Parts: sequence; structure tokens; C-alpha cells
Amino acid sequence: MKIFQCTHCKNPVYFENTSCEKCGNQLGYLFKEEEMLSFPYTEKHQLTTQASGKSYTYCSNQQFHACNWLVPAEGTDTFCEACATNNMIPDLSFQENKLDWQKIEAAKRRLFYSLKKLSLPVSFELADQNLELSFDFLASDPNNPGSVKTGHANGRITLNINEADAVHREYIKEQLSERYRTLLGHFRHEVGHFYWDALVKPNPKVLQEFRALFGDDSLDYGEALERHYKEGPPQNWRKNYISSYATMHPWEDWAETWAHYLHLMDMLETAYHFGMEIDPELKKNNNLDVSCDFDPYEGASMRKIIKHYLPLTYVVNSLSRSMGAPDLYPFVISEPVIKKLDFIHRLVLD
Repeated sequence: MKIFQCTHCKNPVYFENTSCEKCGNQLGYLFKEEEMLSFPYTEKHQLTTQASGKSYTYCSNQQFHACNWLVPAEGTDTFCEACATNNMIPDLSFQENKLDWQKIEAAKRRLFYSLKKLSLPVSFELADQNLELSFDFLASDPNNPGSVKTGHANGRITLNINEADAVHREYIKEQLSERYRTLLGHFRHEVGHFYWDALVKPNPKVLQEFRALFGDDSLDYGEALERHYKEGPPQNWRKNYISSYATMHPWEDWAETWAHYLHLMDMLETAYHFGMEIDPELKKNNNLDVSCDFDPYEGASMRKIIKHYLPLTYVVNSLSRSMGAPDLYPFVISEPVIKKLDFIHRLVLD
């Protein structure tokens, strides 16, 4: 992600900030312009940009402290581009639900940032259907914690809001022997299923290449799921897959690889905007000397991206271990996985 600044005092601010710590101005994000605007506090939260002379106001979900994006003040849309995709949200009369939902919306906005950088629409007119991305954020019945399953079907992504609770998420992570589990990771994985339906399934030529890399998607999903949880992944799965869950079915291999594609693009863009250069005090020819001097969203090849990304993961993992925390990126990217990432990269750039 790029670095944002308060347009009033130029202080660096985070993507999620609603106010500037230095000058005290309110902050709001313009999705299309990729700009964080700063303006004095007003009851109507309106401002006029000097560049365009247009007036903006906060997305309607700002009243719940769940969004910091802006919409045209005189427009008919009261929700921003990200919040407009919500089909169902949890009952906000329960404070715990409200807090979980706020975290979910923050992660979803980061997802939408990446989708825009990749020029990926959230609505497709296909030959047999109109496919639109939408979200159901649901709370489980306390008497039946497993009543809401995270998943995707025909453009609708369902997310159990318990995933916003760090304790619950860590518990599930341990139960499933996962090395990584985050809200943003969930979004990136589930939206991968949506883009498989939109970009791969309708195109015979693309589908053929997909099957050559990921396998036969016509395999029974239910049987594959049952087998995975009964027998676990193959012993040598790391040679061909980014995660153990990716071994379950070609659809999940695609979704897991898609999620990691978004991971690496976002991390490398962040490194680029921070001007990161990796020059460790090691003997030469150590494959760690790189300069993150290009924006991965501007057409770089996957080979070039991987060449710069792998040293970056070593650095961030080392920093994480210095704080006594787990590796930030606890994965090995094998040659077959690089080929799958390259397939996704070429498909997205087409």
C-alpha cells in the first residue's frame, strides 16, 4: 500500500485514520483518487477540494465508526464503494457485534484498495448470469457456534464475524494447524473464488491452462473436503502448494494462491513506497541484496516480483522474530507455486 499524508499538514497517516494526530483535522479517503483528504471538523463532515471544487461527505457507515471513506455530498449513493457491497451486517445493538464488524470493515477496505490497483471490477456480465460481489457478515447463534460458515457462493461471500475476535481466530488456527489466519487473509481467499467464477470458468482457453496448473476442478468438492479433513495433506505438499489447505481441491488451491498473490503485491508496493533497500552485512552472492525500486502494479513480471519479494519476507520474518512474534510470512514459495502466481498475474493484467 502507498503512504498517505494529511493534505493539510503533510503528516504521514495510516489508511485507517479518521483524524490527523499532528494538526487535528478530520481525514477521509477518496477511493477513485486514492487520496486521503484533510478538513476541519464540521457537524456535516463536508469539505470542498480545491482541485476539483467538489463537495464530499462521509460514507453512511461512518456514524458507526466503521468507515472513513468519502462519497459525493450531492450524489445519490450514501455508501462508499466498499460498503455498498454489504448485503447483510450483524445486529449492531450488541456491542460485541459492532466491534467485530468495525474490524471486518477495516480489513475489507484494504481488500478493495488492492482490487482497484489491479483494475478488477466487482460486477461482471457473463453469458449465463450477472455476477456481483457482495457480503454477508453474520453472527453465530451462541448455542450453535458452528451455525455460520465462512464461504462463497455465486458472488456472495459469507463471513462469520467471530473471525474478528483474535482469541477465537487463534483457537481455530491451532485446531486446523494453520500457520496464518487473519481477517484480510480471509477476504483475499474468498474473493479468489469470486474471480475464479468471473475470470476462469467462462473462458475455455483460460480454464484449460488453469487445469494444467491447478488440477481438475470437476472433482467432487464434498468428497475432497471430507478426505482432506480425514487424511490431511500429502506428505510432500510443500513442493507444489502454497499451503496445506490448497491441496484439498483445485478451487482451494486457486483461492489460496490468489490470496498470496494479493499478499505479495501489497507488501511489495508498501516496500516500494518506503524506498526499502536490502543490503545486509553478509558475503556477496547471498541473494538478499535487492532494492524495491518499482511498483509491482505497473506491469512488472512475476519473476521480477518474486526476486524482490523473497528477500523482503526474510527481512520481515527476522524483524518479527526479533520481537518474539511468529514469522509474518511463514510460507515457502516453490517453483510450481511461482508458475501458478504467474498465471494469475498474467490473467489479471490481460
